[in-house]
Amino acid sequence: MAINKNSKGLGRGIDAIFSDFESANNDQEVVEELALTDIRPNPYQPRKTFDETALQELADSIRQSGVFQPIIVRKSLNGYEIIAGERRFRASKIAGKETIPAIVREIDEQRMMEIAVLENLQREDLTPLEEAEAYQTLIQKLSLTQAEVSERIGKSRPYIANYLRLLTLPDVTKKYLQTGKLSMAQARTLLSLKNKEEIDTVAEKAISDGMTVRQLEQYVLQLNADKPKTKTKQPVKSAYLTATENALIDKLATKVKVSANKRGAGKIEIKYTSVRDLNRLLDVLNIEID
Repeated sequence: MAINKNSKGLGRGIDAIFSDFESANNDQEVVEELALTDIRPNPYQPRKTFDETALQELADSIRQSGVFQPIIVRKSLNGYEIIAGERRFRASKIAGKETIPAIVREIDEQRMMEIAVLENLQREDLTPLEEAEAYQTLIQKLSLTQAEVSERIGKSRPYIANYLRLLTLPDVTKKYLQTGKLSMAQARTLLSLKNKEEIDTVAEKAISDGMTVRQLEQYVLQLNADKPKTKTKQPVKSAYLTATENALIDKLATKVKVSANKRGAGKIEIKYTSVRDLNRLLDVLNIEID
């Protein structure tokens, strides 16, 4: 398997991971023809989508000339699991092949996961979500911190953190990001919404309106600024006003509100529900209207 040590953005850790893979055509290793039906994809493969056009082109080439470079697999309880070469495996199936050249290697679970993740990160054609999930896999499965992942792959810690934040997006917006309807920059802008429940709705508007990143930033700023005004805190009533209010409610059998300002002046508000109710209140207060 050809490895480009100068792949942009990867730290020295990647060379160590792949050092023993550079001898894929070593005379000491045997290339076997394995049945495609006996082979399973790497369970730690971060890539969820494969370019169908590119796969078809590779399948056409394999149909004409075969597989030049063997895939790397390991023995499992039920056949084999792919360590590297899933595109060749998929394309061979499309080409109608029944077998594929492969090198069988002994490798433990942790190293297999590490290779799957780092090999795909080296290719740098993962979607933003797939890249974020790759970092999350390294953190969870290898018990690494963000700083350790940063050092291991040669990316800055803020870079790693920005990708991991994408995993907090709601599912609908994640789907838009995965399919390319939203860009990484647009997704990061959506994360700055104060009301997280609005993210899916704003994402859909950004897509339907064809918003640029700059336009979306301005729209999000506007939404964040349109916060509901906080209600003015009502002053606490004195015991005297509260008692007076309750006495009037008992006397008039209706809702009454008594308030006062700092100077002692105030007002009494008496609620009535109809003209008949108003006349009842006048009778209770012994007031006659000519």
